[in-house]
This record gives sequence, C-alpha cells and structure tokens, in this order.
Amino acid sequence: MTDALIIGGGIAGVATALALRKAGIDAVVHERRFEGEDEGGAFLTVFANGIAALRTIDAHQPVLEASFGADRVEFVGNTGKLLGTRPIAGGQDGTGGGPRTLKRASLNRVLRHEANRLGVPIRYGSRFAAAHTAPNGRIVASFADGARAQADVLIGADGIHSATRKTIDAAAPRPRYTGQVTVCGYTRDAPDAPAPGAYTMVYGKRAFFGCTVAPDGEVWWFANVPSPEVSRAELAATGADRWRERLTELFAADRTPAAGIIRASGETIVAAAGYEIPTVPTWSGESMVVIGDAAHAAAPNAAQGASMAIEDAVVLATCLRDLPRRQALAAYERLRRERVERLVAASAAMARHTAPGAVGRVVRDTLISRRLDRGSAGADDWLTGYRIDWSKTVTHRTAP
Repeated sequence: MTDALIIGGGIAGVATALALRKAGIDAVVHERRFEGEDEGGAFLTVFANGIAALRTIDAHQPVLEASFGADRVEFVGNTGKLLGTRPIAGGQDGTGGGPRTLKRASLNRVLRHEANRLGVPIRYGSRFAAAHTAPNGRIVASFADGARAQADVLIGADGIHSATRKTIDAAAPRPRYTGQVTVCGYTRDAPDAPAPGAYTMVYGKRAFFGCTVAPDGEVWWFANVPSPEVSRAELAATGADRWRERLTELFAADRTPAAGIIRASGETIVAAAGYEIPTVPTWSGESMVVIGDAAHAAAPNAAQGASMAIEDAVVLATCLRDLPRRQALAAYERLRRERVERLVAASAAMARHTAPGAVGRVVRDTLISRRLDRGSAGADDWLTGYRIDWSKTVTHRTAP
C-alpha cells in the first residue's frame, strides 16, 4: 500500500494528510515548528471552493464552526463614496456557501485536531534537510535532528520558501517580492465600524484597506502597503505603535473609516511581506512533489492561498489513489497547473489597482462602479465555483 511523507504541518500539509487518509493512504506529517509554537495573529479567508474541497474529505464542519461569514462585499473609494456592492451567495448561512474568515492559527489548530482525532501522525520540531531515492525506489528523507524516514512519495507542503522545491529542482525560481507588505490587526473600539455581514474594501490614495466585523463586534482589518522589501526579522521587530503611526498616516487623507479603525487597534498588529512565483517549471521528481505555496505562490490580493492549497490536497489524493506514483504526480500537475497559474496572474493584476494617482483613481472607481452595476459576480465563477468530484476515477488521460 502507498504511503507518504509530508513536509510541512500547515494548512496544505495537514489537509493533504486528511485527504490521503480518506483515499486509504497512510501519511506522516513533519512540521519544523514545535507543538503550540505561536504562529502569529494574521487572519485569512477560505472561499467557497476551499470549503467545498474540505467538505469532499469530511473536514469542513470544524472550519465552519471556527469561522464567520459575510453576505456581501462593499467597495469604497478614498472619498468615502460607496462604489458598489456585490452580494455573496450563501455568505452567512453556515453551510459553507460563501467565504469564511478565521485566524490562520485557528485554521491550523482545527485541521490538526481533526488529524489527531483520526490518528494521523504529526511530528513536531522535525525540520526537513534532504532527500534521496533508495535502491528499492522508496524516498528517504533526512531531518536536522539526524532522524530519517522513508515512504513511497514525499510531498512538499513547506510554503513559499520551500526546501522541497529546491530538492526537486536546484534551478527552481526564487520567490519574487511583490512590492507590498500586508499588515493586519483587530479592534473593539472603532469609532466608525462598518456594518456586520460585509467585507468592506477601501481603495485609498496611498494604500488598500479591507475589514470585516466578527460576530462579537470586533473589527478585523488588513492593509496592503507599498514598501521596499524587508526581512521577516525586521517586520517582527516593528511594534504595534509604529504600525499604527505609519498606517494612520497613509490613510489620513482619505475620507474613510480606515485611519480611525487602525488608530483604535490594540497590540495585536502583525505584518508579512508579499511574495509570488509566477510559475514553477518543475513540480515533481520521480518520488517527490510540491503543493500549495511551494508550487504556486500568489500575491495575497485574491486571498485564495488557503483555498488553493486545500484544493491541491484533495486533487493529489485522488491521483495517488487511482494511479501508479509517477502517473499520479503527472496527472496532479496536469489537473492543477493551468488553474493555479491563472490565479497567480489574477492576484498580481489586482495589486496594480491599489493607488494609481488622482486621474487613475477616478478611472478606477468609475470602472469598478460600472462593473458592479452590470452584475459581475458571475465573472469569478471559474474561481469560487470550482468543485472536485471525489467519486470520479482519475486516469492518465484525465483532462483538466
């Protein structure tokens, strides 16, 4: 029976382990962090396509219970003018019909809890170092603590700076900085909080701002800020007071709630630099493959990173379930590459509309209003309407 080693115990890695278990494939997850190690206070959104993929492997309910939804998106210009509203079908009905918002740490926690409940092993403090193929065709992984493990296939779910990707292809492209930092925070004391049930997206003069209101009234917000590239250590060393000061200044000239919400925020303000890889030429070797951000990192603008990783997990599991290893890895790439690279390009394009100058802002706001007036919600069906048929057998001829 096929078995797997999964490098990375984040969203992609644990979702893959759960999907493989449903497919009858044993897997062990190796996570470099230690159990309970703080993973920061950032939040994310799992869209309908991601929830549907979780539903396919019976892992959706804990995520729904740990998250909250919204039924519309409101677009606001820097003058405070409402540019338009787009409804989200099924946004707050609790069935997973619309996007669900939760902290990244919460999503990791509930998926790992589900893995533990089902007996999926997760090895913490296990940092991947290298891998080679043994004479018997099995892949042998070495770890920084001297431990070794082997399996039929090694799956790299180790993120945008993936060591697995470099192991598969030493010439693999490096992540490219997008030119922006995403900062997020929380407040219960916003002077002009938006109405519940909506994602409010603000096109400011100098940066982009978004927020939503949790069921307990707390405002969750983020800002995409143009910035020179800074290291993870520098970002971590920048305190909440400095972020409040900098971001308040960026939004001060706008007639929107953004500056007031930021000013009222507490000490939980975190930041991450945005990176992307437009294409990764080689996803797999004879016994190794990458998924999630390790294979197709997108700028954060489309907020589809978690959903795409979960989709990857389910598709890869169906391929390994139905095909011999080498054919399975080729089928997985064939089924996924076009879709995820289209998402990477779309997310990059969204960043170009953040702060285009006075004339550009007028044009942008007009185009947004017209597009919403025409009812463009269906334009995203290719993205959020995607569904995986678990019952369908994958063959080497299966087309994307």
